[in-house]
Amino acid sequence: MNKSVVIVKYNAGNVRSVICALSRLGVDAVVSDDPKILKSASRVIFPGVGEASTAMKYLRESHLDEILVDLDNPFLGICLGLQLMCSRSQEQDTPCLSIFPTEVNKFIPLNGEKIPHMGWNTIRCNQDYLFEGVADDSYCYFVHSYYAARAKETIASCFYCGIEFSAALGSGNYRGVQFHPEKSGSVGHKILENFIKGERL
Repeated sequence: MNKSVVIVKYNAGNVRSVICALSRLGVDAVVSDDPKILKSASRVIFPGVGEASTAMKYLRESHLDEILVDLDNPFLGICLGLQLMCSRSQEQDTPCLSIFPTEVNKFIPLNGEKIPHMGWNTIRCNQDYLFEGVADDSYCYFVHSYYAARAKETIASCFYCGIEFSAALGSGNYRGVQFHPEKSGSVGHKILENFIKGERL
């Protein structure tokens, strides 16, 4: 089986814009929920837009939850994808995949901030292959009402509603970003390019 970049097929995937972003990198991605294809992929992307409990219900019923936590290929979660990689979400008190041992909480406005956190905001990056060539305080595009708390796995941070939260998490072969790299212009393009070019653990 030829190795390829595979986008996880499930009922919360924001697939079309990710496919377009990968196409700009010269990458033809496959969309699949087949365990054999996921395990043989050179890279796996786990996008998501929607509600945590509904998405996790689908993952469990399809047994994708068992597959996704047992992959050894480079893996990138996006937005809800990152949140589902955490241990638990306050959204409907949902147990998640526990790839990252941190919880997902709901933003509480302090000074009239709008929820969801939507639009451009800056990130501060730790040293990680995903952010090579990405400067601190680069702008990325966010759309979310819940956030992953900071943890030792935090590899990039962002600030909103008086909270510094995880803009990105990383552990082993797994990475997740809260922002949408596929909608984040040249910065997002570079982050996706870094992911596609290769992981260095």
